[in-house]
Amino acid sequence: MLTWKDVINFSVKGNPVPDRRVEKKDAEWRVQLTPEQFRITRQKGTERPHSGALCSTHEAGKYNCVCCGTPLFDSTIKFSSGTGWPSFTQPIKENAIKYEKDTAFGMVRVEVMCNTCDAHLGHVFPDGPEPSGLRYCINSESMQLEKEAINDK
Repeated sequence: MLTWKDVINFSVKGNPVPDRRVEKKDAEWRVQLTPEQFRITRQKGTERPHSGALCSTHEAGKYNCVCCGTPLFDSTIKFSSGTGWPSFTQPIKENAIKYEKDTAFGMVRVEVMCNTCDAHLGHVFPDGPEPSGLRYCINSESMQLEKEAINDK
């Protein structure tokens, strides 16, 4: 389980190696993504609080990167933080997320990105629920929910 200390170490000393890399030119991303998805994931934008489609979704499944399809978060670790963005306590795998220090807007935060394609996802904070204490605050537009198949028995 990742902790705030792990997040800081990754942001300072380097990130885990991803399972694979996906690299495209901006023109290729623009063809694949909606204008809002491109603005958020490729230009480090953010959506308005409480505006994202995945904010109030609590269906079982995996939250994958909208750019490259890499699994990022599992619905079992999603929680309602009241912040206006989907929130998670852990990534699906340690090497799914890339961490970088972000000093924009006069704040010091830790930006989180897809470690496979460098898509901007949001930020992580040390004010989440136990046991990790982490809150990954993620833009809905940067993810797609792959719903869990329901088995008919």
